[in-house]
This record gives sequence, C-alpha cells and structure tokens, in this order.
Amino acid sequence: MSCVRGRPSPSRPALHDASCTTQWQLLNLMSKNNDANSAPWLLLIFTLPGNKASARVGIWRKLQRYGTLALRNSGYLLPNTPTNQERFAWLATSIRASKGEVSVLQVQSVDDPPIERLHDLFREERKPDYTALIQEVQELDSSAQGFPNQLAKMKRRFDEISEIDFFNSSLRAKAEEVLYKAEHPAATQVKVPKGRLSKAAYQKQAWITRPRPGIDRVSSAWLIQRFIDPKATFIFGNEPLSHPKAVPFDMYQGGGFGHEGENCTFETLCLRFGISDKIIHRIGHAIHDADFDDLKFGRTEGITINHVLKGWARQGIPDDELLRRGIELIEGLYHSIASK
Repeated sequence: MSCVRGRPSPSRPALHDASCTTQWQLLNLMSKNNDANSAPWLLLIFTLPGNKASARVGIWRKLQRYGTLALRNSGYLLPNTPTNQERFAWLATSIRASKGEVSVLQVQSVDDPPIERLHDLFREERKPDYTALIQEVQELDSSAQGFPNQLAKMKRRFDEISEIDFFNSSLRAKAEEVLYKAEHPAATQVKVPKGRLSKAAYQKQAWITRPRPGIDRVSSAWLIQRFIDPKATFIFGNEPLSHPKAVPFDMYQGGGFGHEGENCTFETLCLRFGISDKIIHRIGHAIHDADFDDLKFGRTEGITINHVLKGWARQGIPDDELLRRGIELIEGLYHSIASK
C-alpha cells in the first residue's frame, strides 16, 4: 500500500460542492499556497457514479495526456507546479460536473515507493511515447512530398511528450537526435572513424560537444583529458560545421565519436583508443547504466552523478563550469574505485 504524507489543498473542502467554488477560485487558493514551502506533489483522488462510463474514459484520457502517475490505489500523482495545479483544477471541475467526488491534495512526501523510484516510474511512463516517436521519425521519407508537414507534426509531438517528461527520460536525447538528423540530413553524411585509433593523432585538439553536458559527455571529456589528449580544450555548440577543426563527441550529427550499437560515447572512446584499464571499464559500466537508464551492469554510481549534474544545470551553472565540476566528480569516482 502506498503511504503519503501531506495536507489537503486549501480548496479541498469545496471540491465536493460545485456551487461553492469555481475552478478560478480553486486555482487562486492553490496558487496562494504554492510558495517556497509548498509540497512537491499533487495527488488527485476521485470517484464517479457507475453509470458515467463515457465521462470516466474522458477523464482517464486527460490524466494520460497530463502525464500523471497512477499511485497504486491512492490516486493520480503529478509534480506540484502551477501548470499541473491548473490541470487538476479543471479536471476537478469536470469530475464534479459528472456528479463525481474529487479531492486534490498537496503531498509533502511519499514513503512507498521512495522518491528515486517515483522518478523512475515517471520516466518509464514516457519511454513508450519516445520509442514510438523515434520509430515514426526514422520511417519518414525525406524525399516524399509531405515530408516537411510530417516532420513538423513529429516535432510538435516531441514537444508534447517532453512537456510531461518531468524527470528527463534517457530516451529524450535519442528523440532529439533522430529529429535533428531528419531535419539536417546533409550533416549526417560524415563518416565515423572506424577501427583502432592512435592517440598521437589527437593531441592538443579542440573537442566539441553539445551544451548542458550530462553524464556521458562529462565522463567522455574526463576520459579524453585523462587518457587521450591531456591538453584538450572543449567547445560547446550544436553545429560542428561551425568549428570544422574541432573533434565532435556525443553530437547528434554523426561524425567524430558517439553512441555505437549498444555503447555510449564513453565506451566508444575506450574501444577506439584501446583503453583497457580495468577501473575505466568499471566506470564505463556505470556511465552506460546512467546514460541508457537500463542497469545492464547493475552499477548506480553514474546515476547519482547524473542527478547531481542535472541539479547544477537547473541552477543555471554555465556549461564550462558544469563540465569542470563533472570532471572532478568522475576523477573522484576513479580514485574511489581504485582504492577498493
């Protein structure tokens, strides 16, 4: 059984009586309570008369569209944001109009499942959406007459999914990548280097990657600087062609170094440059599990570091500082594993 700790929304007593509270009064009451100490979650609990099957289906579809998580038998959960408050307020009005009963609670904490598991459950809810979108984009024919309209439709669908991807599913980056490649097909024609490479050919290079570096890009930068190119410099940008002499890594456009098969960029770099250090391989397993969110190797260190990176990113830390801090975290992980 799920256990939640919280308080009713200030509007809760009126939720059962449509004549007492309009949806605008409800929103006003909820927003007044949305201060620095507000609860992190919203929980919607409702019942409908048995003869309201059509209304039940409509409400269920809206709950799906809003990205709610069904919390076992307790109700429907969302992060507590002004947008989600508004959505639940309108939904409460719709439920009352169908002679149902509804309560919206602001929940301070959820004991079971724990917070990280809750985040994972939200991410898992978005995986089928991203998977279907990726498949549809990959099946587009760029030479077809209706291609621009189809691509625009796919981009709108991505925006809809990402809006309710509250905790950054690992497939979001993949969806962004396939959309970019579909829109910029010429940029994908650069051939990725094949086979084992010499470190000597990659000394004192500028390396380019996307802004807002996450776990794979941060760890790859650490690997480059630590084991491949000690005097490497790093550039952030979305267009490698604007820096033609820079070596791309973990870019959407192809070329340089990136995901290959089931390998993340960190693992690709290890293979291409023949880095066989056992500690590096363990770190690679941790980065893989965090980047792909699949726990293939059962290592959680990278997941924790990734959460820290995302937290710093939300604070507006500049890209170069984010990379520097991330490199220090990976260096610490290296020494931690080496000491065991």
